[in-house]
Amino acid sequence: MFKRYWTITCREFIYMWRDRGLRHILLLGPLLGVLLFYGIYQVGVLKAIPTAIVDLDRSRTSQELVNNLIQTENLEIQSYLENFDTLEASIRQGEVVVGVVIPENYSQQVALNRTAHILLVIDGSNMIYATNATSAVLSVSRNLGAQIGIKTLLARGVQLNQAREAYQAIVFREEPWFNPTLNYAYFLVLALALNFWQQCCTLAASMTIIGETGWRSWLQWKAIGISQITLFSCKTIAHLITFMGLVLPIYVFIFLVLKFPLSSSWWTLLSFTFLFVIAMHAVSTMMSSFASNGVDATRFGMLIALPAFILSGYTWPLEVMPDFLQNAVWILPHTWFFQGLNYLLFKDPGWAFLSFYFLALAIIALVAYSVTAIVCYWRNN
Repeated sequence: MFKRYWTITCREFIYMWRDRGLRHILLLGPLLGVLLFYGIYQVGVLKAIPTAIVDLDRSRTSQELVNNLIQTENLEIQSYLENFDTLEASIRQGEVVVGVVIPENYSQQVALNRTAHILLVIDGSNMIYATNATSAVLSVSRNLGAQIGIKTLLARGVQLNQAREAYQAIVFREEPWFNPTLNYAYFLVLALALNFWQQCCTLAASMTIIGETGWRSWLQWKAIGISQITLFSCKTIAHLITFMGLVLPIYVFIFLVLKFPLSSSWWTLLSFTFLFVIAMHAVSTMMSSFASNGVDATRFGMLIALPAFILSGYTWPLEVMPDFLQNAVWILPHTWFFQGLNYLLFKDPGWAFLSFYFLALAIIALVAYSVTAIVCYWRNN
């Protein structure tokens, strides 16, 4: 009996290997994906954001502000422009992303201890640049504002220590946890690579049922006494082994070669990934059972795999999505996997918390495989 099962499983390995297109997708796709995404996001933190300055005041006070901006790590002063119109043209043509306009009366307002209004223009068409640039300039404005305030108090005869205490009565100390360097690569590279991997695996798994019943090749197995359950169980084992074999090089490259952080244990990560593989395969197999041909099966699988990562809430919070989506996306194993992955990478909240994610993936797999069995039984009887 075992020999028969092993023969069917090996037959599925051979089938996937002989399919040149599928072989290249499965073997090269995920690895190329992780290399591509690492190459894109390896910098991790945006620095040297192209910045232009329009100094309409041209005073010693305004030059002090310019010097503070020059020393800002995230900004790179690329040009000094004459007027607002020139700045607008420069941003419109993509030459700079940030523009700082210092008004003509800046030094006068500072000298009179009045609020000086400085215009910060940011190219909002690129949200990543815009967010980082805003944070960098606000940091400069807070520091400079405190310096000017202290100088004002000193001019009024207040002691230096008292002046500093007046502007440091409340100090917000930023302390990022779990990703202290705010490294964008740590957050995104592995998730994007795994998204690429799950799409490739879905493409292969979507042919589990229709690949046999569509061509009625399962009748040949039936003629020699092999049931559909045995056939598809052996195919499933072959797929699960293949999919896990494909994800292991990604993990090795990310965590052992690139030294990305991993808060949880390897055993927890691999167990969670394997359970996701089962759930993903179950959903793909269910799609295959609904399809009438291979093309439809692929379409059904991709219909889920392509948007699943965006809908998982990994890159955009679920809480700000429409209410109906916030509830609907939890029926997808991808949502549980990518949400759980974030905890495993950065936080490791413990088994009491993660067990619910493991259970959810198991339930999804059980339901999807059960629906598949019912559909296959109904269509063939």
